[in-house]
Amino acid sequence: QVQVVESGGGLVRAGGSLTLSCAASVRIFGLYNVGWFRQAPGKEREFIGRISWTGGTFDYAGAVKGRFTISRDTTKDMVYLHMNTLALEDTALYFCALQRPILTGLSPLSFEYWGQGTQVTVSS
Repeated sequence: QVQVVESGGGLVRAGGSLTLSCAASVRIFGLYNVGWFRQAPGKEREFIGRISWTGGTFDYAGAVKGRFTISRDTTKDMVYLHMNTLALEDTALYFCALQRPILTGLSPLSFEYWGQGTQVTVSS
């Protein structure tokens, strides 16, 4: 059973920054695309961004483009979501998910393995 774990969530003031981390019980790089999603109470799970299995391609949702970036550490086999200029509407449970490279869609349905999420709360 593949396990995915997110960490780094917390409480941050509006305008602040936070970095989330994603690790898995299997090798990530070279095997999976890694996506970040979030879900606010009462809302559907929303795509934020994705890094390809090669690490060479990035996709970002319009709502976070220019504020959020994804990076990776190949030595640690981890993926990070760097969030800047956080706003109240960024408050959500943030998820990391693994997607087989053959799949290219951005829908949550195309991602196979999910973490439990890490809560990000932005305060005014």
